[in-house]
Amino acid sequence: MTFRHTVLITGASSGLGAEMARQLAALGHDLALCARRTDRLDMLRAEILAAHPERRVAVRSLDVNDHDQVFEVFRAFRDELGGIDRVVVNAGLGKGAPLGTGRFDANRETAMTNFVGALAQTEAAMELFRAAGGGHLVMVSSMSAVRGLPGTVTTYAATKAGVAHLAEGLRTELHGQEGYAVTVLYPGYIISEMNDYAQPTSPLMATTERGVRAMVAAMEKEVDAAEVPRLPWQVLAPVMRHAPLHVFKRMI
Repeated sequence: MTFRHTVLITGASSGLGAEMARQLAALGHDLALCARRTDRLDMLRAEILAAHPERRVAVRSLDVNDHDQVFEVFRAFRDELGGIDRVVVNAGLGKGAPLGTGRFDANRETAMTNFVGALAQTEAAMELFRAAGGGHLVMVSSMSAVRGLPGTVTTYAATKAGVAHLAEGLRTELHGQEGYAVTVLYPGYIISEMNDYAQPTSPLMATTERGVRAMVAAMEKEVDAAEVPRLPWQVLAPVMRHAPLHVFKRMI
């Protein structure tokens, strides 16, 4: 395991991305934070620097659906901070509708942002890492990637399975090459802006702080893959994968 000093996080203006930035700064990492809402990034930067004045925190506007901008922003962060050691592909959205119900627009937007946008981020990250001779890619997938889900989350779950396979294929390619690591995170139910209507009233729902603590611990260890938080999701993952369909449907 290598200490990855400078971490780039996409979708860092709120929710899981913002909390990752706070926790990684506390662990000693410098940060490159990007998202569409720069006002929130500026507030987060000020908060982190007030708590950790020794940290370096760079912020830039980024819409991951502007693919040329993805490459420009990643390169600009590298130049500003003298290198990027870890990239966390976190930006995404959760729009969706049951297939065939007239909302292809919502499903297409989710597919473009969560998969094609993630592909652009991965390409841009690997461009930096290959030039530097190493780096750590962290792909934020979802427990929804474990098995296809129905209704409004069908497309979302498919995109999260897709990005997991994207990262896993890259890990296979890089296996045995010193200096590289690829981690896929499979978060379960964690309170975030995407589901801020929810409350942690169930043992399956983790607070943002607890959920992100598990995510950060996994990425710091540079594990290949992790269901987070470990309990209950490490136990539930094989059940979700292998339960008969009529049982699985009742579970969800």
